[in-house]
Amino acid sequence: MKTRILIIGANGQLGTVLTHSLQQKYGVKHVIASDIVRKKSFKGLFEIIDATNFNALQSIVFKNKITQIYHLAAILSAKGEQDPLQTWELNMKTWLTVLEVARIHQIEKVFYPSSIAVFGASAKKNNTPNNAFLDPSTAYGISKAAGEQWANYYFTKYGLDVRSVRYPGIIGHQSLPGGGTTDYAISIFHKAVLKKPFICYLEKNTKLPMMYIQDAIRATIEIMEAPKDTIQERTSYNIAGISFSPLELYQQIIAVYPDFKTTYRPDFRQQIADTWPCSLDDQAARNDWGWKPQYDIKKMTRLMIDRLEKKYRLKTNI
Repeated sequence: MKTRILIIGANGQLGTVLTHSLQQKYGVKHVIASDIVRKKSFKGLFEIIDATNFNALQSIVFKNKITQIYHLAAILSAKGEQDPLQTWELNMKTWLTVLEVARIHQIEKVFYPSSIAVFGASAKKNNTPNNAFLDPSTAYGISKAAGEQWANYYFTKYGLDVRSVRYPGIIGHQSLPGGGTTDYAISIFHKAVLKKPFICYLEKNTKLPMMYIQDAIRATIEIMEAPKDTIQERTSYNIAGISFSPLELYQQIIAVYPDFKTTYRPDFRQQIADTWPCSLDDQAARNDWGWKPQYDIKKMTRLMIDRLEKKYRLKTNI
């Protein structure tokens, strides 16, 4: 059977880039993107869908002969705290709908994106192990931790091949911040390139795990392509990229823009960040399916600035 991929939540930061990468790898006709609206700039096959609607999702899976599902739709950490019940409702209902449709239609593989938000105050802060106790501090984190358990349940009970990674903060130039606690690390680049001062909502020495988006995309595709018997963690895998603080990122940026100014005004997101790891132990992912990051903070900074400079130059016709 030919691979036919459905991406749910394709309009988001990760979904936009992942869709393009999968189109390049499998062919445009074999990748169906979906979301609640279609972006005018999108090129390829697209289905408008509310992923909480079981019948609608089932119909699309059947019509398109889907063999793999990448489920990316979610309300993120900081935005989720504005309406915790809605965050739980959307994040869990979409995921359970995907799992049931996948079980009924015997989908070959399902991808579930988890997050460092599953960790809380009980977890070791440095080199947080894969099997650390999960006591998340946000509605988003609670939903992701529960989602990991449902992934394991459907694998154990039904044999559904669900695979998952715990993303650090993802940094990319392709889209604007989407409501995550780590999104300062995207916003700061936009301000720097536009030569505007930046106000950071985290304290300058708050170190968090981060990852350049190309590493995140590669990890996603690599775990989905790994042989089934190599996947030993059926909840989720830690994947590590770079760990840095706002100050350390600022120091990289002023090497390019010496006049760039940043001030620090911590808000409610600081309390969220304080419960998250400073760095991750991703040895399980390295051992089981060969994960290894390719981007450090210097390389990421250079690429972010280069891509955003080109983007803004194009918009303003400079």
